[in-house]
Amino acid sequence: MSQYFEYNNPRGGFVRAAGVGVSQSYGMRAPFAAGQVEGGSLHLAMGKTPSGFRPVDAGTTAYRDVYWRLYVRNQPGWVGGGGYKLTRAISFATANWAEAMIAQVWGDPPATGRLYLDPASGTDVAGNLLTTGYNDFPHLRWLGAQAGVTPLFDASHVGQWYCVETHARLNDPGQTNGVFEYWINGALQARETGLGWLGAFAEYGINAVFFENYWNLGSPAAQERYLDNIVVSTRRIGCLAL
Repeated sequence: MSQYFEYNNPRGGFVRAAGVGVSQSYGMRAPFAAGQVEGGSLHLAMGKTPSGFRPVDAGTTAYRDVYWRLYVRNQPGWVGGGGYKLTRAISFATANWAEAMIAQVWGDPPATGRLYLDPASGTDVAGNLLTTGYNDFPHLRWLGAQAGVTPLFDASHVGQWYCVETHARLNDPGQTNGVFEYWINGALQARETGLGWLGAFAEYGINAVFFENYWNLGSPAAQERYLDNIVVSTRRIGCLAL
């Protein structure tokens, strides 16, 4: 747990626990009470960062091509869809958390039970930083959401483990050749290409990955979700045999 620069555990329930991970290993348990919004999160920093972050590595590399993987399982009987926020990669550009880009993977509301890619830029098309702090929505450029295929949060899928791997590649400065894609159990779910994440901005690369349990409207019931086998890499990771 000490590898993460922030560990948010608002009600004391989001903990590393025995028997809740893949094959009854250790894993992260995230319980929601009815109406609970914040279920806890793990925030990892890496590479070159502004002041105030604690990168897991030497803190010198500007990463422009990052893969990250987690295993997720929702308890049998889970209701309410994806619960919105699951994971995201970020390029933080200032000490007060202004974001140059965000590669967001959201859980869809109950309508489909799918995960969505929702990429956003915190710069203008030329690469000038526009955001002034965290989640500065009025200054974000939304690059187009895209849904995956597998409804892993519907009634026929909950109760099972799923390997979710995501990839974000920043555009080369001044070009629109960025990529954002994700797989479930090794099968491609959604891919977006031709992204102008940052314009010509190149001071920082992707320097944080968040693993989250945040339900914008609050969980409709008391229920639990579990995370395990988290990996962040500069290469494709793949899934373990279950």
